Amino acid sequence: MRIVRGGDSRNEPAAWHFSRAAGLVTTGASSGFDLAAKVGRNGDCEAKPLKTLNVLIVEDDMMIGLLLAEVLEGMDHDVCAIEATEADAVSAAHRCRPDLMIVDVWLGDGNGVSAVEEIRRTQLVPHLFVSADMSKVRGLRPDAVTLQKPFREADLAQAMRRALAAADAA
Repeated sequence: MRIVRGGDSRNEPAAWHFSRAAGLVTTGASSGFDLAAKVGRNGDCEAKPLKTLNVLIVEDDMMIGLLLAEVLEGMDHDVCAIEATEADAVSAAHRCRPDLMIVDVWLGDGNGVSAVEEIRRTQLVPHLFVSADMSKVRGLRPDAVTLQKPFREADLAQAMRRALAAADAA
C-alpha cells in the first residue's frame, strides 16, 4: 500500500509508504516525522502477545495518527478514535472508554499531558506518551511511560506493555 499526503501545514509534500509484507514503514523527508520501523515479527513481540485492546490515539498530525492506527490494527488491536486536540481527546476518552491511550505530547490545540490529566480526573486509563521531544513530559510526569519518535513496532509493543503494567500496579 502506498499512501501519499498532499502536504503538511507548511504545504510541503510528504510521501508515506507502508508495506506490511516487507514489514517497513517510512515517510518522505519533509514530513517532520520519520517512523522507520521494522514491523517484522521478532521474538520480543511474539513471546508475550498482548490481548486485543481498544486504543485511543491522540495525535495532531492526521497522517501519523492513521499510520499508527494501521500499525496497531496489524498488531490485532482496535482503534476507537484518532483525535487531534486536547478537548477532543477528553471527549473521546469518555465516549469510547479505551483500554489504552497513545498520546502525543505536543498538540496543535492544547497538549497531551493536560488531556491525560483531565481524563484521569474521572477514569483511570493506561496511557503512554509519544513525542520527538520528551522534555516536557519528563519534567511534568517523570514516572510516565514514554516512547520517543521515531520508534519501531517492537518498541511500541514494549511501551504498551509497560503502560498496562503501570496501570495494574496503581
